[in-house]
Amino acid sequence: MSGTLFVVATPIGNLQDITLRALSTLKTVAVIACEDTRVTRRLLQAHGITTPTVSFHAHSSLQAQDRLLARLTAGEDIALVSDAGTPLVSDPGAELVHKAVEQGSPVVPIPGASALLAAVMAAGLPPQPLLFLGFVPRADAARREVLGPLRAAPYTLVLYEAPQRVVDLLEALERSLGDRPACVARELTKRFEQLRRGSLSSLASTLRVEPPQGEVVVVVGPGDPGAEAETPEVEMRSAARRWLAEGQTPAAVARALAGAYGLPKRQAYKLVLSLKDSEERPDDG
Repeated sequence: MSGTLFVVATPIGNLQDITLRALSTLKTVAVIACEDTRVTRRLLQAHGITTPTVSFHAHSSLQAQDRLLARLTAGEDIALVSDAGTPLVSDPGAELVHKAVEQGSPVVPIPGASALLAAVMAAGLPPQPLLFLGFVPRADAARREVLGPLRAAPYTLVLYEAPQRVVDLLEALERSLGDRPACVARELTKRFEQLRRGSLSSLASTLRVEPPQGEVVVVVGPGDPGAEAETPEVEMRSAARRWLAEGQTPAAVARALAGAYGLPKRQAYKLVLSLKDSEERPDDG
């Protein structure tokens, strides 16, 4: 009989934010698979748990995953945890869960702390419908492709970001979505927990002067579903000219326009070429 894979949520900061069921599970499984054994060991020591741990993270080899699957097949119960919060939510483990299901091993969720949900609870923005984006691409063009189609989407958005890149993200969100209400939450459940609320532009201005520290969650209010599906052409042309002036290739600008404004790629490329041709054409005067 196959063992069970327990997917166990752990605290995102405060070590008391763990369920009785999670503690019981961590005590009774054969092994705990964790991102960083040192981080998990602090949690286990705080609760008097002596279960063995093994390292399993985003860069673990396929052999490490296969060893865990083999232990399940042999009848051992395994707990999967991340360094903080709920596994698989912007954390590793999805492939292990998929393979466990595929081989017929039971997979049981042990719910608990989540930075995503904690931020939504306190942001003061509509809690549903909700769209979780996790970490969006850092490259500006790729990020515009993700955010552009959401300009008029009626979803509250939740994103994760590293503290040193939060201002850049807020500015990118404003460019793609408009100046929406938002909340920047940092160090949730920890001693220096802080939630800042305001418009995307005001938050960017504040955090440029007072950079945040620690883990950050950004919650952005929903768009207007009644807004025009297409941005006025003058704005698209202005954006394209700006990106061309920055040195981006026509192909890259066309991709960015298509992503940011929902244009067909052929139409976006035609627009970019027309702008480039007009800039290169000599003045008849």
